[in-house]
Amino acid sequence: MTFLPDETVAEKALPDATLPGLWPLVRILRTCRFVDLTHGFSAETPHSPDFGPARIKQLYGYEDELNGRPAGFLAHEFSFAGQYGTHVDPPGHFHRGMRLLDELPVAEMVLPLAVLDITAAVERDPDSCVGLADLERWENVHGRVPAGAFVALRSGWSRRWPSQEHMLNRDAAGIRHSPGWSLAVLRKLFEERGIAACGHETIDTDPGLTLSLTGEGPLERYVLGRDRWQIELMANLDEVPEAGAMLVASWPKAIGASGFPARIFAIHGRNEAPDRHDAA
Repeated sequence: MTFLPDETVAEKALPDATLPGLWPLVRILRTCRFVDLTHGFSAETPHSPDFGPARIKQLYGYEDELNGRPAGFLAHEFSFAGQYGTHVDPPGHFHRGMRLLDELPVAEMVLPLAVLDITAAVERDPDSCVGLADLERWENVHGRVPAGAFVALRSGWSRRWPSQEHMLNRDAAGIRHSPGWSLAVLRKLFEERGIAACGHETIDTDPGLTLSLTGEGPLERYVLGRDRWQIELMANLDEVPEAGAMLVASWPKAIGASGFPARIFAIHGRNEAPDRHDAA
Protein backbone atom coordinates (compact mmCIF):
# COMPACT_ATOMS: atom_id res chain seq x y z
CA MET A 1 0.00 0.00 0.00
CA THR A 2 1.34 3.40 -1.01
CA PHE A 3 0.88 6.45 1.17
CA LEU A 4 1.23 10.06 0.04
CA PRO A 5 1.37 12.91 2.54
CA ASP A 6 -1.60 15.22 2.84
CA GLU A 7 -0.57 18.34 0.92
CA THR A 8 -1.97 20.83 3.43
CA VAL A 9 -0.61 19.07 6.48
CA ALA A 10 2.73 18.45 4.77
CA GLU A 11 3.15 22.09 3.81
CA LYS A 12 2.36 23.27 7.35
CA ALA A 13 4.79 20.73 8.77
CA LEU A 14 7.75 21.70 6.59
CA PRO A 15 10.66 22.93 8.72
CA ASP A 16 12.71 25.91 7.73
CA ALA A 17 15.59 24.89 5.46
CA THR A 18 17.98 26.80 7.71
CA LEU A 19 17.26 24.62 10.75
CA PRO A 20 20.22 22.61 12.08
CA GLY A 21 21.16 19.00 11.58
CA LEU A 22 18.92 16.65 9.64
CA TRP A 23 15.63 18.46 10.25
CA PRO A 24 15.59 20.03 6.76
CA LEU A 25 15.44 16.51 5.29
CA VAL A 26 11.82 16.41 6.38
CA ARG A 27 11.17 18.70 3.39
CA ILE A 28 12.34 15.92 1.08
CA LEU A 29 10.55 13.10 2.91
CA ARG A 30 7.26 15.01 2.88
CA THR A 31 7.27 14.87 -0.93
CA CYS A 32 8.01 11.14 -1.14
CA ARG A 33 5.88 8.05 -1.46
CA PHE A 34 5.80 5.67 1.50
CA VAL A 35 5.09 2.05 0.59
CA ASP A 36 4.19 -0.44 3.30
CA LEU A 37 6.05 -3.69 2.56
CA THR A 38 4.45 -5.53 5.48
CA HIS A 39 1.52 -7.96 5.53
CA GLY A 40 -0.91 -7.64 8.40
CA PHE A 41 -1.08 -10.85 10.43
CA SER A 42 -3.69 -12.87 12.30
CA ALA A 43 -4.37 -16.49 13.20
CA GLU A 44 -5.12 -17.08 9.49
CA THR A 45 -1.80 -15.68 8.23
CA PRO A 46 0.19 -17.95 5.85
CA HIS A 47 3.23 -19.38 7.61
CA SER A 48 5.90 -22.05 7.42
CA PRO A 49 4.49 -25.56 7.85
CA ASP A 50 7.15 -26.01 10.54
CA PHE A 51 5.06 -23.80 12.84
CA GLY A 52 1.44 -23.53 13.88
CA PRO A 53 -0.86 -20.53 13.46
CA ALA A 54 -0.79 -17.60 15.86
CA ARG A 55 -3.04 -17.62 18.90
CA ILE A 56 -4.54 -14.25 19.76
CA LYS A 57 -6.59 -13.85 22.91
CA GLN A 58 -8.43 -10.77 24.11
CA LEU A 59 -7.51 -10.24 27.76
CA TYR A 60 -9.71 -7.22 28.37
CA GLY A 61 -12.35 -5.34 26.42
CA TYR A 62 -13.29 -1.75 27.20
CA GLU A 63 -16.31 -2.86 29.23
CA ASP A 64 -14.81 -5.99 30.82
CA GLU A 65 -14.66 -5.94 34.59
CA LEU A 66 -11.31 -5.23 36.22
CA ASN A 67 -11.12 -4.69 39.97
CA GLY A 68 -14.86 -4.20 40.18
CA ARG A 69 -15.23 -1.65 37.40
CA PRO A 70 -14.96 -1.46 33.58
CA ALA A 71 -11.38 -1.86 32.42
CA GLY A 72 -11.66 1.10 30.06
CA PHE A 73 -9.02 -0.33 27.72
CA LEU A 74 -8.48 -3.07 25.15
CA ALA A 75 -5.63 -5.59 25.62
CA HIS A 76 -4.61 -8.75 23.76
CA GLU A 77 -2.22 -11.62 24.38
CA PHE A 78 -0.28 -12.94 21.37
CA SER A 79 1.43 -16.29 20.93
CA PHE A 80 3.27 -17.08 17.70
CA ALA A 81 6.57 -18.36 16.35
CA GLY A 82 9.19 -15.68 15.79
CA GLN A 83 9.12 -16.55 12.09
CA TYR A 84 5.52 -15.41 11.61
CA GLY A 85 4.04 -13.09 9.02
CA THR A 86 6.41 -10.54 7.51
CA HIS A 87 9.39 -11.21 9.76
CA VAL A 88 13.12 -10.77 10.27
CA ASP A 89 15.59 -13.66 10.57
CA PRO A 90 18.89 -12.77 12.31
CA PRO A 91 22.04 -14.87 11.79
CA GLY A 92 21.49 -16.76 15.04
CA HIS A 93 18.27 -18.24 13.67
CA PHE A 94 20.40 -20.89 11.90
CA HIS A 95 23.85 -20.47 13.45
CA ARG A 96 24.71 -20.95 17.11
CA GLY A 97 26.76 -18.09 18.54
CA MET A 98 25.92 -15.58 15.80
CA ARG A 99 23.94 -12.35 16.23
CA LEU A 100 20.40 -12.56 17.53
CA LEU A 101 17.66 -9.99 17.15
CA ASP A 102 18.68 -7.58 19.89
CA GLU A 103 22.24 -7.56 18.54
CA LEU A 104 21.31 -6.14 15.13
CA PRO A 105 22.13 -2.41 15.30
CA VAL A 106 19.66 0.27 14.27
CA ALA A 107 22.25 1.54 11.76
CA GLU A 108 21.41 -1.54 9.65
CA MET A 109 17.70 -0.73 9.59
CA VAL A 110 17.81 2.09 7.00
CA LEU A 111 19.30 0.85 3.72
CA PRO A 112 19.32 1.54 -0.03
CA LEU A 113 16.76 -0.76 -1.66
CA ALA A 114 17.43 -2.69 -4.87
CA VAL A 115 14.72 -4.90 -6.36
CA LEU A 116 15.39 -7.85 -8.68
CA ASP A 117 12.30 -8.71 -10.70
CA ILE A 118 11.52 -12.29 -11.85
CA THR A 119 7.73 -11.90 -11.89
CA ALA A 120 7.29 -12.72 -15.57
CA ALA A 121 9.37 -15.89 -15.31
CA VAL A 122 7.44 -17.02 -12.22
CA GLU A 123 4.14 -16.52 -14.01
CA ARG A 124 5.32 -19.08 -16.58
CA ASP A 125 7.01 -21.42 -14.11
CA PRO A 126 6.46 -21.21 -10.34
CA ASP A 127 9.74 -23.06 -9.74
CA SER A 128 11.77 -20.20 -11.27
CA CYS A 129 14.79 -18.87 -9.40
CA VAL A 130 16.66 -15.61 -9.89
CA GLY A 131 19.81 -16.07 -11.98
CA LEU A 132 22.98 -14.18 -12.73
CA ALA A 133 21.40 -12.96 -15.98
CA ASP A 134 18.72 -11.18 -13.93
CA LEU A 135 21.36 -9.48 -11.81
CA GLU A 136 23.36 -8.55 -14.91
CA ARG A 137 20.29 -7.00 -16.51
CA TRP A 138 19.66 -4.94 -13.35
CA GLU A 139 23.23 -3.66 -13.26
CA ASN A 140 23.23 -2.87 -16.98
CA VAL A 141 20.28 -0.55 -16.35
CA HIS A 142 21.01 0.84 -12.88
CA GLY A 143 24.72 0.35 -12.32
CA ARG A 144 26.47 -1.75 -9.71
CA VAL A 145 24.37 -2.81 -6.72
CA PRO A 146 25.56 -0.50 -3.92
CA ALA A 147 27.45 -1.90 -0.95
CA GLY A 148 25.30 -1.99 2.16
CA ALA A 149 22.07 -2.32 0.20
CA PHE A 150 19.00 -4.39 0.96
CA VAL A 151 18.19 -6.50 -2.12
CA ALA A 152 14.62 -7.74 -2.47
CA LEU A 153 13.42 -10.45 -4.84
CA ARG A 154 10.19 -9.44 -6.56
CA SER A 155 8.36 -12.54 -7.80
CA GLY A 156 4.69 -11.58 -7.61
CA TRP A 157 4.19 -14.37 -5.07
CA SER A 158 2.56 -12.04 -2.54
CA ARG A 159 -0.50 -11.88 -4.82
CA ARG A 160 -1.34 -15.30 -3.38
CA TRP A 161 -1.72 -13.81 0.08
CA PRO A 162 -3.57 -14.56 2.35
CA SER A 163 -4.06 -18.18 1.28
CA GLN A 164 -1.78 -20.69 3.02
CA GLU A 165 -2.57 -23.23 0.31
CA HIS A 166 -1.68 -20.88 -2.54
CA MET A 167 1.48 -19.61 -0.85
CA LEU A 168 2.80 -23.17 -0.36
CA ASN A 169 1.50 -24.25 -3.81
CA ARG A 170 1.78 -28.00 -3.23
CA ASP A 171 1.06 -30.50 -6.00
CA ALA A 172 -0.85 -33.76 -5.61
CA ALA A 173 2.26 -35.43 -4.17
CA GLY A 174 2.69 -32.69 -1.56
CA ILE A 175 5.72 -31.13 -3.31
CA ARG A 176 5.94 -27.36 -2.96
CA HIS A 177 6.36 -25.25 -6.10
CA SER A 178 7.46 -21.71 -5.30
CA PRO A 179 10.25 -19.45 -6.55
CA GLY A 180 13.42 -18.57 -4.69
CA TRP A 181 16.95 -17.29 -4.72
CA SER A 182 19.95 -19.05 -6.25
CA LEU A 183 23.32 -19.58 -4.61
CA ALA A 184 25.15 -17.95 -7.52
CA VAL A 185 23.22 -14.69 -7.12
CA LEU A 186 23.46 -14.66 -3.34
CA ARG A 187 27.23 -15.22 -3.50
CA LYS A 188 27.63 -12.40 -5.98
CA LEU A 189 25.55 -10.04 -3.86
CA PHE A 190 27.03 -10.81 -0.45
CA GLU A 191 30.63 -11.65 -1.32
CA GLU A 192 31.29 -9.29 -4.24
CA ARG A 193 28.74 -6.48 -3.85
CA GLY A 194 28.80 -6.43 -0.05
CA ILE A 195 25.07 -6.06 0.51
CA ALA A 196 23.73 -5.85 4.07
CA ALA A 197 20.56 -7.93 3.86
CA CYS A 198 18.02 -9.48 1.51
CA GLY A 199 14.33 -10.29 1.40
CA HIS A 200 11.57 -11.93 -0.62
CA GLU A 201 7.80 -12.40 -0.92
CA THR A 202 7.83 -16.16 -0.38
CA ILE A 203 7.70 -18.07 2.90
CA ASP A 204 11.31 -19.24 2.47
CA THR A 205 14.60 -18.17 0.90
CA ASP A 206 14.98 -21.51 -0.87
CA PRO A 207 12.67 -22.58 -3.72
CA GLY A 208 9.83 -24.90 -2.76
CA LEU A 209 11.31 -27.85 -4.62
CA THR A 210 14.49 -27.77 -2.54
CA LEU A 211 12.58 -27.61 0.71
CA SER A 212 10.22 -30.43 -0.25
CA LEU A 213 12.81 -32.79 -1.71
CA THR A 214 15.62 -32.27 0.82
CA GLY A 215 13.88 -30.95 3.92
CA GLU A 216 16.67 -28.38 4.24
CA GLY A 217 17.19 -24.70 3.47
CA PRO A 218 20.80 -24.33 2.28
CA LEU A 219 20.30 -20.85 0.82
CA GLU A 220 18.87 -19.44 4.04
CA ARG A 221 21.72 -21.10 5.92
CA TYR A 222 24.17 -19.40 3.55
CA VAL A 223 22.64 -15.91 3.97
CA LEU A 224 22.53 -16.07 7.75
CA GLY A 225 25.98 -17.67 7.85
CA ARG A 226 27.38 -14.50 6.26
CA ASP A 227 26.32 -12.72 9.49
CA ARG A 228 23.56 -11.00 7.56
CA TRP A 229 19.82 -10.85 8.16
CA GLN A 230 16.80 -11.28 5.93
CA ILE A 231 13.12 -10.39 5.70
CA GLU A 232 10.58 -12.99 4.58
CA LEU A 233 7.00 -12.63 3.33
CA MET A 234 7.39 -9.09 2.00
CA ALA A 235 4.40 -7.26 0.49
CA ASN A 236 3.83 -4.62 -2.20
CA LEU A 237 7.20 -4.89 -3.93
CA ASP A 238 5.38 -4.16 -7.18
CA GLU A 239 4.84 -0.60 -5.89
CA VAL A 240 8.52 0.33 -5.57
CA PRO A 241 11.12 1.01 -8.29
CA GLU A 242 14.00 -1.36 -8.94
CA ALA A 243 16.50 1.30 -7.86
CA GLY A 244 16.50 4.57 -5.97
CA ALA A 245 14.28 3.78 -2.98
CA MET A 246 15.25 3.43 0.68
CA LEU A 247 14.13 0.59 2.92
CA VAL A 248 13.33 1.09 6.60
CA ALA A 249 13.02 -2.06 8.72
CA SER A 250 12.28 -2.35 12.41
CA TRP A 251 11.30 -4.96 14.96
CA PRO A 252 11.02 -5.35 18.75
CA LYS A 253 14.32 -5.57 20.63
CA ALA A 254 13.56 -9.00 22.03
CA ILE A 255 16.55 -10.27 24.00
CA GLY A 256 18.09 -13.41 22.50
CA ALA A 257 15.30 -13.74 19.92
CA SER A 258 15.80 -15.85 16.79
CA GLY A 259 13.20 -13.92 14.79
CA PHE A 260 10.16 -11.68 15.13
CA PRO A 261 7.42 -10.08 13.01
CA ALA A 262 8.84 -6.90 11.47
CA ARG A 263 7.43 -3.64 10.17
CA ILE A 264 9.14 -2.56 6.96
CA PHE A 265 8.46 0.15 4.42
CA ALA A 266 10.06 1.83 1.43
CA ILE A 267 10.43 5.52 0.67
CA HIS A 268 10.84 6.71 -2.90
CA GLY A 269 10.31 9.79 -5.03
CA ARG A 270 6.88 10.46 -6.48
CA ASN A 271 8.18 10.26 -10.04
CA GLU A 272 9.99 6.95 -9.51
CA ALA A 273 7.52 4.47 -11.02
CA PRO A 274 8.02 0.75 -10.40
CA ASP A 275 10.05 -0.96 -13.13
CA ARG A 276 8.64 -4.16 -14.58
CA HIS A 277 10.62 -6.33 -16.96
CA ASP A 278 10.34 -9.73 -18.57
CA ALA A 279 12.91 -11.59 -16.51
CA ALA A 280 12.99 -14.74 -18.64
